[in-house]
Amino acid sequence: MRAEGANILDVGAESTRPYGGAVAVSSDEELRRLAPVLPVVAALGVPVSIDTMKASVAREALAAGASIVNDVWGLQRDPDIAHVVAEHGVPVIIMHNRETADPAIDIMADIAAFFERSLAIAARAGIASDNIVLDPGIGFGKTPQQSIAAIARLGELRTFGLPLLVGASRKRFIDSVSPSPPDQRIGGSVAAHVLAVENGAAIVRTHDVAETVQALRIAAAIKDAR
Repeated sequence: MRAEGANILDVGAESTRPYGGAVAVSSDEELRRLAPVLPVVAALGVPVSIDTMKASVAREALAAGASIVNDVWGLQRDPDIAHVVAEHGVPVIIMHNRETADPAIDIMADIAAFFERSLAIAARAGIASDNIVLDPGIGFGKTPQQSIAAIARLGELRTFGLPLLVGASRKRFIDSVSPSPPDQRIGGSVAAHVLAVENGAAIVRTHDVAETVQALRIAAAIKDAR
């Protein structure tokens, strides 16, 4: 991934996929899984984000070489994780999430309200605003149509004045438009990420680094040539 152009490596030891039977694990188990992996990845010289919703795991991971916290519950699941981020002075990715999808809601209004709550938590903990990235959480607590809408309407989140991250890689919404198993959704993932950047994303999270980097460079070159 580093050789293919990744600027950040995201490492997690607990599956958080919203579909497919993800099983929660204890903080001890997360740390056991991370112990042989995280220091080696951190030694590659690329910033590492630790994908966890647990304060204890975030603290240990930061000590082991991680330099970013990626919380899929946006500081709202573990009340101590915001303090860990503040104490270490590291960036945090605040992702929108819901327990269940509700097709009746305006998903962008729900995302905005969630971010307001998360940002209030961050402010109380003393996290600097320039250390915060917002992630609309494509595929998490959303119908496929709502995930598509979140990318299409991503520009609405620019009002927060913070960098936006989009992780659309191999997500289920692609299958809803073009039926395919996860390992055959690279084209859809690349298309979603190119449009996400066009709509304001500063960071994209992908499994397929080389293809995504190439697509974004070509899209940028064409845009610059207009």
